Amino acid sequence: GNQTRTRILHEAAVLFNQHGYAATSFTDIMSATGLGKGGVFNHFANKDVLALAAFDYAFAVARDYFVQAVTAKPTALEQLLAVVEVFKDFSQDTPLPGGCPLLNTAIESDDAYPELRERTKDGMTQWHSLIARLVRRGIAQGEIWANVNPHQTATVMIATLEGAVMLTKLYGDLTYMEQVIEHLTGYVQGLKA
Repeated sequence: GNQTRTRILHEAAVLFNQHGYAATSFTDIMSATGLGKGGVFNHFANKDVLALAAFDYAFAVARDYFVQAVTAKPTALEQLLAVVEVFKDFSQDTPLPGGCPLLNTAIESDDAYPELRERTKDGMTQWHSLIARLVRRGIAQGEIWANVNPHQTATVMIATLEGAVMLTKLYGDLTYMEQVIEHLTGYVQGLKA
């Protein structure tokens, strides 16, 4: 029961992340899982319900990957640098094939899938809040300049990193990610008090 549900979620998350929600058919999902329609429908009422659950699964996999890298570092500044570094790793060896599920889903869910869009916004808000919290903690501990704006720093980091993911994926060239990593590493180091 639970193992089958998790397998369906994983396979659907990979398919949606690589090919998009609209381009992934129910037949694709059945083929990837080795289950018939009844086997999938036994766990998920329809493709929309599966898409939301698969996004939650993909987001949790990506979040856990980031949290593990960030919490391994002792200071807020080092944790911000870990956010930058993990993106380099993430673009080469993703925990879920297809790249960043937030970026992929944000682009596809624009207006066509409002529930998926809301779920994606919630995920992005969590990520934004994490980075802003790290900056605030760094300020409180005297690691980061007091005049640094946590919200702005989170926005700049996310927009820059996600832009690098998009360019790297579009051109199939890690140079874009490497340039952004170098730039953001200097940016974060410049926040040091």
